[in-house]
Amino acid sequence: MSESHELEAPPWIDDLTRHPLVTPRVKEIATSLFARFASGEYQFGTRIPAERDLADAFGDSRATIRQALEFLATYGIVARRPGSGTFVSYQRKRSPQEGSNGQASSFVDVDQLAETASPFAMNIASSILAPEMTRLATIYMSSRDIADLQSQLVRLEAIVTEAAMFAIYEQEFMMAIARGTHNSLITTMYAILHEVRSHPQWAAARQQALTPAKIKSIQLMFRSLYDAIERRNVETAVEIIKIYVANAHEDMIYES
Repeated sequence: MSESHELEAPPWIDDLTRHPLVTPRVKEIATSLFARFASGEYQFGTRIPAERDLADAFGDSRATIRQALEFLATYGIVARRPGSGTFVSYQRKRSPQEGSNGQASSFVDVDQLAETASPFAMNIASSILAPEMTRLATIYMSSRDIADLQSQLVRLEAIVTEAAMFAIYEQEFMMAIARGTHNSLITTMYAILHEVRSHPQWAAARQQALTPAKIKSIQLMFRSLYDAIERRNVETAVEIIKIYVANAHEDMIYES
């Protein structure tokens, strides 16, 4: 049986001076959505239901839902991207017993890992895991997996300057590769690495490195990687991911 833990209070509870014109209903909807993020129902980086679906669920107009989402966005809890949707940018606090996927764990403390891991340690973990993960994914990805990877690539390629959103899409693309291995252990290990990278101190450094030129470079690299995976070209896919990991390590060293 999993242990329950106290959910974090919304940041506007003690903020009585901001947004005096926001209606109580808008705050009520925002609070309800925040509770879902805090409970882990919607994980960091995932897209939440469309405005029309939320309007149906809450029994309110789309205009009211839109105000609630904009309200959440002012606190950095969600990221709004026209044409793509609304994505969770809030990272919930975990109890000491929780691991990276929200399941009870006695040996994984992602917050502690993020605080103690060095750039060198992160690079070693990535350089060991990413090439083998890519090799297996290139061999075992189903047509549905490849279609999912393509959809991740398309939304990633639409970013021009938004570093925070690109960082989310970048890791979602890599997680799609991890899932494509159809190896639960590898997927879980990469998910832990993904969670460590999503920790505020690492995420901030990554976003700082993501200049428009760097974003464009990664987009081109991921397009080549996708093409190699689709063609089942294992050698090329692995070489591309090795270059990506090496470049990411250089960025991390430079920004740290």
